[in-house]
Amino acid sequence: MIFSQAIKYLNYILLSHHRKGHGIHSPFVYDLVSRVFRNKIDPDVVLKVERVRQKMIFDNRIISVKDLGSRSGSLKTSLRRVSGIARYSAVPVKYGRLLSNLAAEFGYPLIIELGTSLGISAMYLAASCSDAVVCTVEGCPATASIARQNFVEAGFKNIMLSEGPFDEVLPGLANIGIKPGLVFIDGNHLKEPVIKYFSQLADLSDSKTVIIIDDIIYSKEMAEAWEEIKLHPKVSISVDLFRMGILFFRGGINHNNYAIRY
Repeated sequence: MIFSQAIKYLNYILLSHHRKGHGIHSPFVYDLVSRVFRNKIDPDVVLKVERVRQKMIFDNRIISVKDLGSRSGSLKTSLRRVSGIARYSAVPVKYGRLLSNLAAEFGYPLIIELGTSLGISAMYLAASCSDAVVCTVEGCPATASIARQNFVEAGFKNIMLSEGPFDEVLPGLANIGIKPGLVFIDGNHLKEPVIKYFSQLADLSDSKTVIIIDDIIYSKEMAEAWEEIKLHPKVSISVDLFRMGILFFRGGINHNNYAIRY
């Protein structure tokens, strides 16, 4: 698996556009890269969230994790230390910054996240878009409980955590009646469920919605899911960042797929 990911990364480097936007002919994507991807995040946001991460990294509690998708490649048992989840499963700070910038640009009025874990990514999403509500969904009671505590201790009041399987919670989100500005899918690493959740969320969305899928190179299944999702009729532009994939539903733009170094 490590070897195949190395080959994928080499292809990504060879075929991707420069992180500063050089060689990108789409005005929309160039603006996305130069203004949003490269935007300087408020250092207080990073400090606030990373304090929580550091606390979790030194948390030696052992919890029983109810994993409704595939297991992490680094964590092989249902009994896991919180510190291990924080080290290996939480979104890295580099991509936390990106999520925060994307939330600031596209998140209002509603951000939906599938896969809360310890709450690191939800806090990055919420921190830069305080006027938006972040609805985050977690299927594991143990991690959901820790995430709730993290949100309270860090002072986040615009995060709503729903606990339960995605299949049970998603219909309720459909009844809210508000189109999400931003969606982050990071709670299942199996092909069919990822495609299903994307399709359900695409049905909830309008042309302004942006959907982010994490771990698109995690496995052969995830890579296949990403390739299929890019062909969805609503998708006008896809952006491959190697780890994450970003999908736009903008009208009046010819369908195109981009790989961007981030």
